[in-house]
Amino acid sequence: MANVARFPEGFLWGVATAAYQIEGAWNEDGKGVSIWDTFSHTQGKIADGSTGDIACDHYHRWREDIALMKELGVKAYRFSIAWTRIIPQGSGPVNPKGLDFYDRLVDGLLEAGIKPFITLYHWDLPQALQDIGGWANRDVAYYFADYAAVVAHRLGDRVKHWMTHNEPWVVAWVGYAWGHHAPGIKNTKVALQVAHHLLLSHGLAVEVLKDLGDAETKVGIVLNLSPVHPATESDEDKAAAHRNDGYHNRWFLDPIFVGSYPADMWEWFGQLVPEVKPGDMSIISRRIDFLGVNYYTRSVVKHDPQGGLLQLRGVHVEGSEYTEMGWEVYPDGLYELLVRLHRDYKIPEIYITENGAAFKDEVTPDGKVHDERRLNYLREHFLRAHKAIQDGVPLKGYFVWSLMDNFEWAHGYTKRFGIVYVDYETQKRIIKDSGYWYQKVIAENGVPL
Repeated sequence: MANVARFPEGFLWGVATAAYQIEGAWNEDGKGVSIWDTFSHTQGKIADGSTGDIACDHYHRWREDIALMKELGVKAYRFSIAWTRIIPQGSGPVNPKGLDFYDRLVDGLLEAGIKPFITLYHWDLPQALQDIGGWANRDVAYYFADYAAVVAHRLGDRVKHWMTHNEPWVVAWVGYAWGHHAPGIKNTKVALQVAHHLLLSHGLAVEVLKDLGDAETKVGIVLNLSPVHPATESDEDKAAAHRNDGYHNRWFLDPIFVGSYPADMWEWFGQLVPEVKPGDMSIISRRIDFLGVNYYTRSVVKHDPQGGLLQLRGVHVEGSEYTEMGWEVYPDGLYELLVRLHRDYKIPEIYITENGAAFKDEVTPDGKVHDERRLNYLREHFLRAHKAIQDGVPLKGYFVWSLMDNFEWAHGYTKRFGIVYVDYETQKRIIKDSGYWYQKVIAENGVPL
């Protein structure tokens, strides 16, 4: 096919999901209770009053879902493990049935020619660990490393790509500072300590995964990152943008890749900074093999003395398209971000581990889902990724969020991100137009121009 933006040979096209968002079976086969089970069962926490009790019923329908991925031609599948399926109380006895489930899933993926990429933590902390303080308790970082060892012992012979955490920024800020996500705590000082313990647990797990792995084992972490632009060229707005970048991006990138927290933010946070023990930063900055990048939009900010801790506020950009999440569609931000990561941090390999968009999807009378806006969103982002590769960024793969519509955390089932439509009443799956388009992209290993 002429006029195709071709990707390098071996580029991994994939899809991504998370355990709590799709699995259901919340109390089956010995699974323990997670903070999201607790949170979603608490009145008033989820927009539509729903829970992840059933979600997409993937726990029972995983064979069907692997068949869907195979039909789409995806080369890799990024999914998360539910800690509570493996160690129901977070520490202590291991649940063999939980390990058996992921064992079957990994074998099924490999039989279908799909590489498994495992995320060990995608927000669903065992409630028993939350009861002793959750991530604010330093001991939990060590329990996480123990859990990593249990999973790696069982699956490491077949799984070669591991991610410790998904979006520690969200866990810390949305879960512990603002309370919009589980565990629903509102304490900024605690949130910053949580962020530190998440990074510490990452470093501890990196060592475990490397020790238990082989020459092919690759370990990374997934960060949600956004370029930050000032609303105007004023010095105040530029300073606000730098602060926002510091708290959102550099607070997590610098410890991992530089071995220290950004000095400007450490000073800005003042009395709120976390307790850091001797040796912590060398654990956190253990060398990783790749960085997973979740990119959805940019931030445009303005200085605002009334704007909370950072003294800034986000700005709506006139004339821009916005998704159902209220996020600006800004593909150029992906290129900008990838180039910056390559330049500033010299990361050996990068994967886009999530990118996608929520739009209102409807099934037409002929049983199809015409989601042209999502298709356009993906096309434009793929093209920016292609440009970044041409400019020397070591981008090795791209995971679309998400394989299918699912439980969108505090939004419940009100937002659809999938390239596969899910009818939650019947659990019927319907590949959307964007899914069929993605199938062609994968087959061509390139984007039609």
